[in-house]
Amino acid sequence: MSKPIISVSGLRGIVGESLDPILASRYALAFAESLDSDNRTGAVLIGRDGRETGPMFADAIAAALMSAGFNVLYADVCATPTVGVLVRELNCSGGIQISASHNPPEYNGMKLFGLDGRVISASEGQMVIDLYEKNQFSFVPYSKIGTRAAVADTTSAHLKSVLATVDVESIKKRKLKVVLDSNRGAGSLLAKQLFKALDCQFEILGDSPDGQFEHVPEPTAENLKGVAARAKDFGADVVFCQDPDADRLAIIDELGNYIGEEYTLAITLRHALSKSEKTGNVVINCATSRMSVDIAEEFDCNCIVSAVGEANVTNEMISNAAIYGGEGNGGPIDPRVGYVRDSFVAMAQTMDAMVKNDLAISTLASAIPSYEIVKDKIQLDKEKVPTAFDLLEKHFADAKPNRMDGLRLDFTDSWLLIRASNTEPIVRVIAEAKTSDAAMSLVETSKEMIANLV
Repeated sequence: MSKPIISVSGLRGIVGESLDPILASRYALAFAESLDSDNRTGAVLIGRDGRETGPMFADAIAAALMSAGFNVLYADVCATPTVGVLVRELNCSGGIQISASHNPPEYNGMKLFGLDGRVISASEGQMVIDLYEKNQFSFVPYSKIGTRAAVADTTSAHLKSVLATVDVESIKKRKLKVVLDSNRGAGSLLAKQLFKALDCQFEILGDSPDGQFEHVPEPTAENLKGVAARAKDFGADVVFCQDPDADRLAIIDELGNYIGEEYTLAITLRHALSKSEKTGNVVINCATSRMSVDIAEEFDCNCIVSAVGEANVTNEMISNAAIYGGEGNGGPIDPRVGYVRDSFVAMAQTMDAMVKNDLAISTLASAIPSYEIVKDKIQLDKEKVPTAFDLLEKHFADAKPNRMDGLRLDFTDSWLLIRASNTEPIVRVIAEAKTSDAAMSLVETSKEMIANLV
């Protein structure tokens, strides 16, 4: 990878190849330039996941922001949803999380937050890109250079808001046994406090947030085989598995079976709607399982489908006053905590659902409407993506096409989504059907046709 991937979703690259401190500084300066001059009274908050290169980029980004006249508040290692909470709590002008999410350790990146504590919108992200490419930045004189200070308490506000969404005393009485795989990412810091506050018996795998991942960091079934085996030895009621910046969560049940990321949102959504005193809108993206659609219908709620991307989901949530939302990659979004995908919301509310219903996590999952979803990916140059869409739409002529975000093809009892990643040079292929064979067939057929274009 000779060039970084820069999109409205943020920036990501391989350190020393496509990403270096100078490039990160330019991107931070573009972000500073994009912020409304009326909002420059607040500091910009910087956080990072546990990657070894994080401190280097934090120093470079902080220097760039200070040279543009912003004060910097440094939260050091913290989860991505925590950055959103801190931006609001500390009245910041914006925030930057240094993270490459589920990418391997040689990657790093930047995710940008607005003063409302959520990931900036697509239009705001495009503004940052335009300013970055223009490469003309405003610097302040010596007397107006910003300052840098550490954030003394990075977790209390986030913990308090998460606990406020669950029945703390009931969970404490249950004394749940919990295993968390934080895989040496940022999630263990707040997770320890959460489990202690809920009187859980817990074990954390990879609890040093140093970025030395003990397995491939994306929380998929294949990558978590070892975690499932170790969790059975602990006799856990539930096993939680975070990605490195802790905005996503996968679940393994008490029997050691991988439930996955799609069920994370489905379980928490069903629980949230069962507790809600009112019906309303919920929002998911177009790559999320229709389990959430069925759950919304069960509680007479309208399910709105957005384009893929956290910013797109949260825009729709705010526009439609949604009471809950999220993405099927393990990221519930509860407005009571913040408009950011949040693994801590997922863990607390999953435990709350287990206790309130007096059910094992496997039983909770089995009560969710059953679909089979298959996710895969294939390398494809970005300029060939439109041709691939045309070929697939023609091939699957019996499906209803939608190009809101990539190409989605809806069949009578299944759907297929093909879209280019905003953060990697790949095309993601996702299909859902009543059986895994039917979903796999859609994926494999699509991949074969795309492979012919490579």
